[in-house]
Amino acid sequence: MSNGKAMMGQLGGQPVLILPESTLRTRGRDAQRNNIAAAKAVADAIRTTLGPKGMDKMLVDSIGDIVITNDGVTILDEMEIEHPAAKMMVEVAKTQNEEVGDGTTTAVIITGELLKKAEELLDQEIHPTVITKGFKIAKEEALKILSESAKSISLEDVETLKKIVITAISGKSVERASPKLAGLIVDAVKTIAQKIGNKIVIDKDNVKRVKKHGGSSEETELVRGIIIDKEVVHPGMPKKFENAKIALVDAALEVKETETDAEIRITSPEQMQAFIGQEQKMLKEMVEKITASNANVLFCQKGIDDLAQHYLAKKGILTARRVKKSDIEALAKATGARIVSNLDDLTSGDLGFAKLVEEQKIAGESMIFVRECKDPKAVTILVRGSTEHVVDEVDRSVEDAIGALASAIELGKIVAGAGAPEEQVARKLKKIAEKYSGREQLAVLGFADAMEIVPRSLAENAGLDPIDTLVALRAAHEQGKINFGINVLSGKTVDAYEIGVIDPLKVKIQAITSAAEAAEMILRIDDVIAASKLEKGPPMPGMPPGEI
Repeated sequence: MSNGKAMMGQLGGQPVLILPESTLRTRGRDAQRNNIAAAKAVADAIRTTLGPKGMDKMLVDSIGDIVITNDGVTILDEMEIEHPAAKMMVEVAKTQNEEVGDGTTTAVIITGELLKKAEELLDQEIHPTVITKGFKIAKEEALKILSESAKSISLEDVETLKKIVITAISGKSVERASPKLAGLIVDAVKTIAQKIGNKIVIDKDNVKRVKKHGGSSEETELVRGIIIDKEVVHPGMPKKFENAKIALVDAALEVKETETDAEIRITSPEQMQAFIGQEQKMLKEMVEKITASNANVLFCQKGIDDLAQHYLAKKGILTARRVKKSDIEALAKATGARIVSNLDDLTSGDLGFAKLVEEQKIAGESMIFVRECKDPKAVTILVRGSTEHVVDEVDRSVEDAIGALASAIELGKIVAGAGAPEEQVARKLKKIAEKYSGREQLAVLGFADAMEIVPRSLAENAGLDPIDTLVALRAAHEQGKINFGINVLSGKTVDAYEIGVIDPLKVKIQAITSAAEAAEMILRIDDVIAASKLEKGPPMPGMPPGEI
């Protein structure tokens, strides 16, 4: 570390200070070493969570709240990371999560390993620009290799889709329930998939997840409709309706106050009576507009006056109020109803349909289930788990699985899992590296070696000997068995497709792309200066290597 004096010019023998005295600055190899050490430390922290035999992390915050998870992006999100280069690793995981929903740990550990190989090359006096150029070449080739070995998949291939889900949730705490969960998730995603032109588009937001603890993860269920976390507003209303005709109203069933400050002077009890009578009449008319449409279930986004509730109860209309906007929109997609903002416009054509609407108590809380919609474009998975921490982790696993499945279907391509694609990329890149003369060749070879971190970590986490396992895996790939990966249960190398370990191509492509680009970005940095313009608080202290 040096202070601001490091950046000064000479003017007639007089030193000219450019940065303030207290500025923290790291330069050249020191800056690279620190950044690489921080990024590697992040990768090492989550490497043990990879694969079916990966361990979990317990994250405890300052007030004692805990999160127990195996999910890469959750771990990095919850950790208080200070170092700027380590924060870039968090970005890799977040991008991976947003784009494809799975493979966050893979992306981060590949980034860490690329930087480790880059450091070995930097120690051999190879310039960072040469290394980044080699990494770019290797990345492009790696993506080609993956695409060539991918297999096609369609929405109809239910068994393969289930295998993708089981692969995505293996190693998570829900593994016991995985066959049942896989069926649910495939069913949910198939229901909401839409064909636009030749493409299948899946909006993951159309699969809602509602978490409730107090049951086992095997009790997780798919509702072909929506669950609303509200109760029926009035005790006199029915709690269950079959063949429900559903009205969705984005308007308050209340008498509005005047827009301007108006003063109403009432001078006699008769006037008071007339005034109250008028309010009652207005509320009654509102309810009559709803009954005129033949609706027997009402979901209202705004408030409902107590008197209006009484009238609705008399008419036998099951009603919920102050329903979230997102829930109302989901109900519209699921039931086919149209959201009405003005009660005068409500007609029977605006109503949606569900075979069953009922209020149920789950884990001590009342919720309204809208089940068995005709052709739902939005569905809900009721996620169960024995305790809150368990249900949170089940929910994260379901989210990952939905992401993986959507990625597989949208791109329509899959690759073998179990470390097979990474080993294949490593082997082919080593052959490609021979084409290049000069120092780029070393960077391409470094990239190839870095890819083997995935099978190596899978083996280490399963308690297998990583060297023996990798040697066996390389030998299988040399014989042309390109879909061979590691069976972590038996410790043998096997065809990943045969044991049902399948990954979406999109997940692998995204992981390698973001890992290579993040590694290139970190390698290009040769000067770290505390910049006051970016600061919100006091200047950030320089961190010793390896600390997060």
